[in-house]
Amino acid sequence: MDGDPAVILRRVRRWLRLFLVCLVLSGLTAFPLETETRLLVDFASGPAAPPTDHFPAVLAWFERVHQGIAETNERYPFLAYGTDWLAFAHLVIAAAFRGPLKDPVRNIWVIRWAVLACGAVIPLALICGPLRGIPVVWRFIDMSFGIFGVIPLLIVLRALRPLERSFEERLAAN
Repeated sequence: MDGDPAVILRRVRRWLRLFLVCLVLSGLTAFPLETETRLLVDFASGPAAPPTDHFPAVLAWFERVHQGIAETNERYPFLAYGTDWLAFAHLVIAAAFRGPLKDPVRNIWVIRWAVLACGAVIPLALICGPLRGIPVVWRFIDMSFGIFGVIPLLIVLRALRPLERSFEERLAAN
């Protein structure tokens, strides 16, 4: 990897922007759950969805989830407020990355914290998934968000090592 700090920072910021875009999109998708699940059922039951022919349980799960969300929204719309807060949390976490985008070395703690948060997705899915009746396959999909989310963050941390060492040396010299 090129040792030029400007090149390293450009690369780091590209990876951080990718992470942020995914985080924001993930958050925004928590708002229209009923519409999204209806579209998913329509797609999975349409002619362009051959996997559901071979895995009818997938379509049944999609239908059950949609029905649960639709009935809950009809009878108890205030419960959707919980997913509104989930969406909000994603957006607030994304806003916290303003610091690392501006100065990733000084704000490296945010990146490290996000790595821990990505790792925490796995025990959450493993513990809460069975308690909530979430199918095993779906728990693995949920865990993949933590796994795929941590990849750009680890790339960023590795790229920042030489800049972090240089920063620490400058601090020690003062």
